[in-house]
Amino acid sequence: MRFTCREFAATALIAPLLAAAPASAENGRYVMEKTAEGYVRMDTATGEMSICTEKSGQIVCKLAADERAAFQDALDRLEERVSRLEEKADRTLAVPSEEEFDEGLDRMEKFFRRFLGIIEEQEKRENGGGMPPDRT
Repeated sequence: MRFTCREFAATALIAPLLAAAPASAENGRYVMEKTAEGYVRMDTATGEMSICTEKSGQIVCKLAADERAAFQDALDRLEERVSRLEEKADRTLAVPSEEEFDEGLDRMEKFFRRFLGIIEEQEKRENGGGMPPDRT
């Protein structure tokens, strides 16, 4: 069977589309429309549009300019967010310096001394202000 150049070109254009069809989760998700320069592909689920041209027998699609700008803005925001989260994680996981560690121990010691003082006062009240009971 012999193909004319036009039939061969049509087959070359359609074959990649047919090969890509199983990759989409839903049948008919993408719609292709012919234009003077090539094709416009629209994702019916998201509304995203791509400009497609034929290069070396394959269809190559690129996001439309406004879609690309929106995509780049979203990507920039996500990269900034990831950077902030990484910085926060680094600060959170950092080992305290020796000064910070000593300060923490001093605060704990102060807390426990106060707590023990409260217990001693309570025991004195319960015993009528005398000596604490023998615990042995």
